[in-house]
Amino acid sequence: MIKDKGNDTKMTKARLIVVAAFDRNDAGELVAAFDPMAFETEGRALRAAAELQGKHIGVVAWSREADPDIGEYGPPAIFFQYGDIPDMD
Repeated sequence: MIKDKGNDTKMTKARLIVVAAFDRNDAGELVAAFDPMAFETEGRALRAAAELQGKHIGVVAWSREADPDIGEYGPPAIFFQYGDIPDMD
């Protein structure tokens, strides 16, 4: 935790590491195969993403810095991608 010297408010910085998989619906649109899964390390996320590869139309593993206390999230950094995934902007 980082303590803000200005007002004694504690800010918690975190690194989110997520794996998501996608399939296509009857209309051909990409849809989430399940709720995104959070991991503590990139290594675990990579193993999970590799296991999902070939079972879904697309799989992505990404991370980003976040401060959920104030709703601030950095840009996603993709470190594994397979197949078709939606735009990550």
